[in-house]
Amino acid sequence: MKFDLTLRRAGALVLASLLAGAAPAALMAQTPADTLVIGDAIDDIVSIDPHEAFEFSGTDLVNNTYDTLVELDPMQPGELVPGLAESWDVAEDGVTYTFKMRPGVTFASGNPVRAEDAAFSLQRVVKLNKTPAFILTQFGFTPENVEEMITFDGDTVTMKTDQPYAPSFVYNCLTAAVGSIIDKETVMANEANGDMGNEWLKSNTAGTGAYVLLSYKPSDSYILEAREGHWRGDAKMKRVFMRHIPEGATNRLLLERGDIDISREVTSVDIDGMEGNADIRVETDLAGYIYYVSANQKNEALANPKVLEAMRWAIDYQGMTESFLKGEQTVHQAFLPRGYLGSIEETPYSLDIDKAKALLEESGVDLPLNMKMSVRNSQNRTDMAQSIQNTFAQAGINLTLSIAEGAEVLGEYRARQHDLTLQSWGPDYPDPHTNASTFVINGDNSDEAKLTGSLAWRNAYDPGDLMTMTEAAVIERDADTRRAMYEDIQRQHRDTSPFIAMFQENNRTAMRANVTNFYTGGTVDSVTYWLAEK
Repeated sequence: MKFDLTLRRAGALVLASLLAGAAPAALMAQTPADTLVIGDAIDDIVSIDPHEAFEFSGTDLVNNTYDTLVELDPMQPGELVPGLAESWDVAEDGVTYTFKMRPGVTFASGNPVRAEDAAFSLQRVVKLNKTPAFILTQFGFTPENVEEMITFDGDTVTMKTDQPYAPSFVYNCLTAAVGSIIDKETVMANEANGDMGNEWLKSNTAGTGAYVLLSYKPSDSYILEAREGHWRGDAKMKRVFMRHIPEGATNRLLLERGDIDISREVTSVDIDGMEGNADIRVETDLAGYIYYVSANQKNEALANPKVLEAMRWAIDYQGMTESFLKGEQTVHQAFLPRGYLGSIEETPYSLDIDKAKALLEESGVDLPLNMKMSVRNSQNRTDMAQSIQNTFAQAGINLTLSIAEGAEVLGEYRARQHDLTLQSWGPDYPDPHTNASTFVINGDNSDEAKLTGSLAWRNAYDPGDLMTMTEAAVIERDADTRRAMYEDIQRQHRDTSPFIAMFQENNRTAMRANVTNFYTGGTVDSVTYWLAEK
């Protein structure tokens, strides 16, 4: 199957002008009728290979260009539905899972989707061993055994795990972007130096999703075009044009002028300023993103429990949510988002400079303490960082802010080269282990381990007994017992770890009044473009 990659003449003129950064005067206040134009910060994208993508913006793109064996229904958040597998089952042994492929589905290339493609895709995740690979390797898969553990026969894929788990946990993991099924024939035809097509997939797509990639310019833009005859039904919009616009004020200006249809980067100030504009609608839903500060325990001072506790009391959580974060964030001081099994909502820490000072004096470190904090260059994060810089200074900690593009900050973080960093984390699947595994589990704390998917490893954090507790919780079958286990883990982690959880994000999306059915993914999923209309 071939796709016409030629943009319609009128649409091409408008898109070309938008790419240049301005709308033509004659067409001001109107985006192409068949194109959804979005403003967002996409400089966090490291890769769009679905088996390497692990950032918010990258997984948003993947969610619309690829499909998984098991899917999440955007209209019924958290509910598992058939994807490229029409059915699935687990044997009585508790470790053997089978997936029967949906017949008649094709990749964007026109190649049929086979069980062989699905098995190859999951095997490829493990063999590439990129950042999100831990989502599958936690089931005991290794590059050496994966071809024996994940196999295919006819229209059926068989996957064997290393031990019994709650089946819902396994299925939920397969909904993650890293579970995307790719076109084996197309990808391997573009292999270079044994990379299994990784370099090629950084600027191309080879999936079954509702859209295919037309163009991608890192930290600038991407354009998706709808496939005809998609198995879920054709996308409502012919194209999606994503523009990298990190500044809230710029988003507001372009939205009010009609140069973009949707903004995902407007601030509370901008939203207040648009109040009463009948052409703009703002939708809010709770997101799964947790904003936190973390401390690299390779730094001796940051491994000091008294210093970490002082930092918890030197942040103005409430003040931020009542001012520049109003409506955008809710104070939240645990690693599981509200809405997940075992989440806790108590917030014991608040700004107390005197207590922070006393704890720093007790710590025995030389004062004032001088530290660097790395921050992604987006307005809400830099505002948070400046607030923290101010209150830390009052307590005796002088912060130098290192502000850079998302990919650069993440690269430093994944290499364990930071002191402090302000980050956010979103769940990869709708199960409490999704966050517990990364905030707690660190099986090898050496630099050589390169467990970049583990936030605990990135911060050189030795969790001790908390890791054993977390490993027990993921195999617990009784829901009430499992809930209590995660509650206990979070309380201990909150008070002793190098992580300071601060907020849970509220998705506030501003859009033109004619846009409907735009789903941001809520607490468990990525954004959905194929249902949006205008």
